[in-house]
Amino acid sequence: MKKSLLILAAFLGLFMMSCQPDAVSPLDETAFEDVLFSAARYSAEADSTTKSTCKGKLTELAAADIPAAITTYITTTYAGATVKFAGTDAAGNVVVGLTLADGTAKGLLFDNTGSFQKELARYKQHAKLTEVATADLPAAITAYVTANYSAATIKHAGTNEAGQFFVMLSTDMKPIVLVFEADGTFVQQIEAPKKHGRKKGR
Repeated sequence: MKKSLLILAAFLGLFMMSCQPDAVSPLDETAFEDVLFSAARYSAEADSTTKSTCKGKLTELAAADIPAAITTYITTTYAGATVKFAGTDAAGNVVVGLTLADGTAKGLLFDNTGSFQKELARYKQHAKLTEVATADLPAAITAYVTANYSAATIKHAGTNEAGQFFVMLSTDMKPIVLVFEADGTFVQQIEAPKKHGRKKGR
């Protein structure tokens, strides 16, 4: 009798385990889209227009917090565009990174009243990425990751028109993105921004 109860308990345990949904870590759900958002943020912040005009570090804006005047301008001027990044400086200037309907990347600068000022000088060349397989990354990049992030796994990578590489790693804490120059020289570590993904044009 005791043996039968043990067998029944084991069977029930296996049955309950089989009914549980597979536990998937958020780190395993990262997609190349996350790398694109990171590239948009980096490109907007590092652009020469941003650096020469904006005061201090940009604070990221959620899509719902983008001033109405800016939203209206984007909707009117760039039908079908999607906001990839938006940030504001201490003076209220706003930088917005877009992906246009044709896939082109475009960065815009607005003043603290929401009036359009100018396009970001090199956002187009830096924000649009082409996905790169891990096996095709320069040896210098994989060597850097192995040496400095030994417990991490390369999830996705991409390169822009300037030749820079954006490499997303999964770590014990959260996904991070590393930026490298074309020759594999490490530039910096960045975090993925909020996923805007909202079309502002119609």
